[in-house]
Formats: sequence, structure tokens, C-alpha cells
Amino acid sequence: MTEFNYDDIQSNLDRNEIVVRMQDTLSDFRYTHCLRVEKVCRALAAEYNGDVSRAGLAGLLHDYAKERSDQEFIDEIKNKDLDPELLNYNNAIWHGIVGAEIIKDELGIYDEDVLNAIRRHTVGSTKMTQVDKCVFVADFIEPKRDFPGIDEARNYADKSLDSAVAFELKHSLQHLVSKNREIYPETFKSYNYWITKGDL
Repeated sequence: MTEFNYDDIQSNLDRNEIVVRMQDTLSDFRYTHCLRVEKVCRALAAEYNGDVSRAGLAGLLHDYAKERSDQEFIDEIKNKDLDPELLNYNNAIWHGIVGAEIIKDELGIYDEDVLNAIRRHTVGSTKMTQVDKCVFVADFIEPKRDFPGIDEARNYADKSLDSAVAFELKHSLQHLVSKNREIYPETFKSYNYWITKGDL
């Protein structure tokens, strides 16, 4: 068991109880990915003067809702009066933005720094905090990731979080365009903002 402890952020469940919930609701593949992202988040936050605990908890939970059904997300969007534009997209967007609402309901986590990092890890934001950036980047570069450009992504993460965010947004947009995928508008806004901040 890890020594990580998030009791100072939320008190309903301790980390071990959260982990048990995750093991019950996620595939082994997704669960172990979340553990790796948690570890990378904590390391990035320590390196770049971020909140290590909040980055770690957000990293642990970033994909908590990833394997839920489309109908569960659709119901959540409607029941919580979330932006109806979300209904035009899919799990790739929903598991972050809508997933944060599921985390609030099921785990009793209400810390907005943690929840915003989970919301923003799929599309970025022009208002990304250090915690947000840590989760956004850690999800992309965790040790088991293997795709064209991963070494470059990790090199940018060694350089600065802003550069890593800019590279990831650029890489993601190129991938979506190459696959003829519809792009969520916030992703364009994020790219336009961060491409001027990162030194690519």
C-alpha cells in the first residue's frame, strides 16, 4: 500500500477506500493507468511547485467515470443541467467534465481544485492551474504510454508544464483531424491560448 494520504482534502473516504471503489468499478487496465497517473502527477507537482496532494488525488480519479455507459453520462448531463452542447459529444469529453459530477456524488469530493483538474484533463482550459496542468500532462506521459511523439512529449514535460500542455494540445488536435473527428470547441480555445505560452 502507498503512503499517500488525502484526508486533508476530503474526509468521507480515505485513499484506501477510494481505491477499493475504483477496483470495483474499473477494469484492471484503467485502474492501473490511474495509479500511474497519480504517481506522475505528484512528481510533476513537486517539481513545478504545485499542490502535490490535490494533483495526486485528481490524477488518481481522473478516469474514475471513464468506463460508465453513455446513458449514465446523458442522464447526468440532463439531471444536473450541464451545458446541453455536451450531448453532441461522447465519452472522450464526458468522462472528464461530467465525470467530476459523478465523483462528487459517489465519493463526496467537493474540492474545486481537484474537480476542475478532472474536468479539464480531456479538453484543457485557458484557465488551467498548476494542478490542472499536472493532471493534463501526467495522463499523456505516464510510463506505459507508447505512441509516436511520446518521447518528445516527455522532453517537453522536463522543460516546463506550459510547453508540455501546448505540445499535448497540438498533438491531440492533429490526431483528431487525421481521424476526421469532431473537435470540442473548448479544445480549440485551449490550443490557441497555450500555444503562445509553451516554447515549442
